[in-house]
Amino acid sequence: MSVQYKSRQRGISFIGLIVFASLLAMAGVVAAQVFPTVIEFYAVQKAAQKAAIEGQTPAEIRSVFDKASLIDDIKSISSKDLDISKQGDKVVVAFAYEREIHLVGPAFLTLKYEGRSK
Repeated sequence: MSVQYKSRQRGISFIGLIVFASLLAMAGVVAAQVFPTVIEFYAVQKAAQKAAIEGQTPAEIRSVFDKASLIDDIKSISSKDLDISKQGDKVVVAFAYEREIHLVGPAFLTLKYEGRSK
């Protein structure tokens, strides 16, 4: 009487585990570099909204944006880069900028952000 066992193993090999872990680590490094730019984008959007509400003239709007950018540590865009217009009786502050993140060697990740006040 002979008992037959399935000798087929299941799971991931050590080499597969190393490859998976290295890909996960690279994705984590890129995500860690992208996350601050997303946080900064939301700070820029909040500052543009505040400037559109509090300022009446382009000079006042730029001044309010500059003060908010000092508080939120906004480095990617300045008040000179704002596009200020009027739609009806509302002031609209629009902006657009790019951020480049160096990956490795000659490779860069370019992120393009744009938005406007509501």
